[in-house]
Amino acid sequence: MTTIAFRGNLTDAPSLRYTQNGKPVASVTVAENVGKDDTKRTNFHRVTLWGELGENAAQLVKGTSVIVIGRLEEREYQTNEGQTRRAWDVVADAFGPDLRFATATVTRSGAAMVSAPAGDPWQSAPISDSETPF
Repeated sequence: MTTIAFRGNLTDAPSLRYTQNGKPVASVTVAENVGKDDTKRTNFHRVTLWGELGENAAQLVKGTSVIVIGRLEEREYQTNEGQTRRAWDVVADAFGPDLRFATATVTRSGAAMVSAPAGDPWQSAPISDSETPF
């Protein structure tokens, strides 16, 4: 399994659909600009997002700058002429807006919510400005 991480822009809004068993899956193409000056080129990555990741990503719009972490998976397909071809797709493990170019409001989903252990110091009152270390 090959892990890949990249930043790019959505070429369209993610397309959300459901499998016959009701499992959500979204797909989207992400355009990644690579190279410098006269050697610039654009790679187009087909990204698949399963489950809540796909449902959450479906809220994004065309042009959104995103960061993708996922696994490369090879697939075979037949052309109209009957030739067998191969393509590489990315199955996302993490996917979200690049906060250099956007702001975000984070709402934890049910699966991500975890109870803090009793006596957790991080669950205490917010730090005042005078306590901020920077």
